[in-house]
Amino acid sequence: MLVSKSRLCALLLACSALAAIPAAAQTSAPAATAPETVRFGTWGVDLDTRDLSVKPGDDFQRYALGKWLDATEIPADQGSAGVGYDTYNRNQERLRSIIMSAPKDSQLGALYGSWMDEARLEQLDSKPLQADLDRVAAIRTKAEFTRHMAATLSDFGSTLFALGVVPDLNNPTVNTLFVGTSGLGLPDRDYYLLDKFKKEREAYRAYIGRTLAMVGTPDSAAAADSILAFETEIAKLSWDKTDRRDIKKLNNPMTEAELKAYAPGIDWTSYLQAANVAGIVPQIIVSDNTAVKALAALYEKTPLETLKAWERFNTVDQAANYLSKRFVDSKFEYSKTLSGVKELRPRWRRGIDQVDARLGELLGQTYVERFFPASSKAMMEELVANLKKAAAVRIKGNGWMGPPTKAAALEKLDKMQVMVGYPEKFRDYSKLELKADDLYGNIKRSIAFDHAYDLADLGKPVDKKKWGMSPATVNAYNAGLENKIVFPAGILQAPYFDPKADPAVNYGAIGAVIGHEIMHGFDDKGRKIDATGAVRDWWTKEDAARYTALTDALGKQYSAYEAAPGVFINGEFTMGENIGDMSGLEVAYDAYKMSLGGRQAPVVDGLTGDQRFFLAFAQAWRSKQRDDSIKTQVASDPHSPARYRIIGPLRNLDAWYAAFGIGADSKFYIAPDQRVRIW
Repeated sequence: MLVSKSRLCALLLACSALAAIPAAAQTSAPAATAPETVRFGTWGVDLDTRDLSVKPGDDFQRYALGKWLDATEIPADQGSAGVGYDTYNRNQERLRSIIMSAPKDSQLGALYGSWMDEARLEQLDSKPLQADLDRVAAIRTKAEFTRHMAATLSDFGSTLFALGVVPDLNNPTVNTLFVGTSGLGLPDRDYYLLDKFKKEREAYRAYIGRTLAMVGTPDSAAAADSILAFETEIAKLSWDKTDRRDIKKLNNPMTEAELKAYAPGIDWTSYLQAANVAGIVPQIIVSDNTAVKALAALYEKTPLETLKAWERFNTVDQAANYLSKRFVDSKFEYSKTLSGVKELRPRWRRGIDQVDARLGELLGQTYVERFFPASSKAMMEELVANLKKAAAVRIKGNGWMGPPTKAAALEKLDKMQVMVGYPEKFRDYSKLELKADDLYGNIKRSIAFDHAYDLADLGKPVDKKKWGMSPATVNAYNAGLENKIVFPAGILQAPYFDPKADPAVNYGAIGAVIGHEIMHGFDDKGRKIDATGAVRDWWTKEDAARYTALTDALGKQYSAYEAAPGVFINGEFTMGENIGDMSGLEVAYDAYKMSLGGRQAPVVDGLTGDQRFFLAFAQAWRSKQRDDSIKTQVASDPHSPARYRIIGPLRNLDAWYAAFGIGADSKFYIAPDQRVRIW
């Protein structure tokens, strides 16, 4: 499938504030009524979760949340439990109330109805797949396979070469074409190459064989072996995840003629023509260029039958969730190995996810009308403005940065656009045909619809008003190539944001999220992009060297954290998110102090304003996670696990030490001259 702009953002830049929330669930469907707003305590923090037997400096997560951690059991159908999941689950109930009140023949009603019609899906079983599998079986030559891969950009199936529409890294006012490698079924190349992922490899191999057997593939076990061997060869040539984070390394513009000469193992003319992207833009951004070249060579020498088996598996795998129960259960059986989840979510919750994924702005339009008042939008915009002011003060006062670099940083901050709640113009879905009795067809048509939507921007001016998340999403992001930050309405609710909460709580919770997104513009990738969104070095050599020394020190701190038994955080891979967390919290704290206007914050429940600020910050990252889920996150997600999104930033902030009287005898104490201060 064509890589969407939001997906490209994740590939090219560290975007989101929260790690992606996988599927969450309840054991039974609630009535289709919207839940009430949730608030902890009288002013926004649940003090009953604290474990006061623990010193704040020894383990601030347990000090703030220890009783909750001890009492909480992760639901069998979740990889973790906590604030993020709770908010997400509450939003699903809100979305369900909208969908259930929509006419059954409306787009919302038809898509959800087709998902919930399990009897029809059982009756059809694998029949919807057959035409797609027949097309794979009919391929006779590499030339035909090349064209088929291009067709999967807008359909079920997979391609070895990802394509997407993205702002030109060198001229960000215009959308260009992105080309990169694809083809791996496991979360990261390391899963194929390292012994510690043997369990996951074996589960994946079993799933491939099981999937092929389910659709009548002869000698499915041998085919599974060939597919895993083929993907292992792809993994060997793939870039390491830390290299894929380097925006300068990804900036490899080529003409179509240059791409053909550089990576001749595939007929690029045929591939680009079949994908309907040939000749539209003067240059293509070839991201992981050496891997693209090596993959083209691998493609050239790989037997057609291996490629067809790989494509057959991928077609069934991508379609599995839209087929009968045996396909759904088989895929879930494999996924349990990665997440540690014990049970599949109820079908209604999975259906809500699908409607939000396919009709996000249509569903979101009603969501914001019902659940996001104009007063919340105005208050949030004021908070963001205050955070930007605080960020400007920090940049101006930065002691290690010279005047020219400061001026460029302030220009970037000033030009950073802010979008809150929902887009100015909602997307039009009127041409997407959805039928209440055709789930498989609905998803295929939706994939093609999204492909055409993205492709329509190729070669045209960048429309910065378009969003990469639906309004109901519990997350936020920084689109670095557009120099904008986006805060969907879905995350703008308690305990992240509450108009009636203590200001210290809002600044400590959503303020830290806002600061995180602002400071992504100045993390180790964002700093390589200028105020216009172009990839350009706007730093002096001396400032760049000082910055690198600071980030190296921060990386060493995070690489020493053991997130699960034997699982250590990769400080280099998570660098951008860690900078966002730490610098964002600093900016949020400064903005909170500025909001007091020189007055002393009142003491509430025996807690100072600063203490309430840091408790709210910890509460926003309240999470308990399965070890298997942590292992997968550390291997493939640039966000650190929640525990170290609390501890990691705090132990570098002087104000945290002062707020709780933390001294050198504390476990997480860092001497003042060893604390990392980047922004």
